[in-house]
Amino acid sequence: MIKHSEWKETKFTLHLLSQILGKIKLKTAPQQPQWGHVTLPVTAEGFSTGLLSYNDRFFQIDLSISQATIIINVDGSLHTIRMTDQKSIREYYEEIFSVLHKNQISLTINTTPQEMPYTTKFDEDNIPREFNQEKALRGLKLFQFAYHQELTFISPYRCRKLMPALFWGTFDISTLILHGKMEPFSENKVIEKAAFDEHFIEFGFWLGDDNTDDPSFFILPYPFQFHPLEHEDDIEPETAYYNADASEFFLHLKEENDMNPTDIQAFFRSSYHILIRELEWQGCSYYEIPLDMPPQP
Repeated sequence: MIKHSEWKETKFTLHLLSQILGKIKLKTAPQQPQWGHVTLPVTAEGFSTGLLSYNDRFFQIDLSISQATIIINVDGSLHTIRMTDQKSIREYYEEIFSVLHKNQISLTINTTPQEMPYTTKFDEDNIPREFNQEKALRGLKLFQFAYHQELTFISPYRCRKLMPALFWGTFDISTLILHGKMEPFSENKVIEKAAFDEHFIEFGFWLGDDNTDDPSFFILPYPFQFHPLEHEDDIEPETAYYNADASEFFLHLKEENDMNPTDIQAFFRSSYHILIRELEWQGCSYYEIPLDMPPQP
């Protein structure tokens, strides 16, 4: 496990790089509800745009922490960009777009980071950025662990869902259960209007920040519930809790022993059952009918 303070600068570098990849996907992937089309798949080596298309070109961009490279694949032709310590975001940005433009992928993106307080444009960010591969690999292990826990929980549910992936705006791994009940967002904000327009429960994992050093699993309902919940004491395990001011359940990973799959699955299940009662969702028993498949070894 690794805490925010142990890899803050390297994490920030990866967050900004994920934003570049995410914005490329934003411009090319067919649109889905809740911005599902812009999420980045977690891979064995880092994260990826997945397969994208532009005119008659098919391409994919993979960020490999284990190889310290960004790999751009355009119709089977590979182009590699090295990730090195003290390289600026502007250098990464220019190298990525140079490869794309040379391969007739004439994309442009909004170069301002989104959903984070840092707003220096990618093409103007000349600050040398830390990339510590050992720390980055430890952070990747956390993302992979969280991805697997979320996937294990949500896969059997017979409902509409957004499968686990990296949301690059907030740099967290999340999955959603959606109930098919519209609830438009009250403010005219571009991101929020599309993200919050129907009932859902988000099951997520976040790496922490300057205020919260511990990586954490969280559960967020929409519509938000900024009040004590009737059954919030049913949450499991004992270390989990509900924060009414944030409208979220939290399970912090303070030490290695907290990465207990049994506790994490209990956290997901118990919060789900508390929230479907709070949101007054009907017909949810159907979602949990067991799959008629032979068990896996």
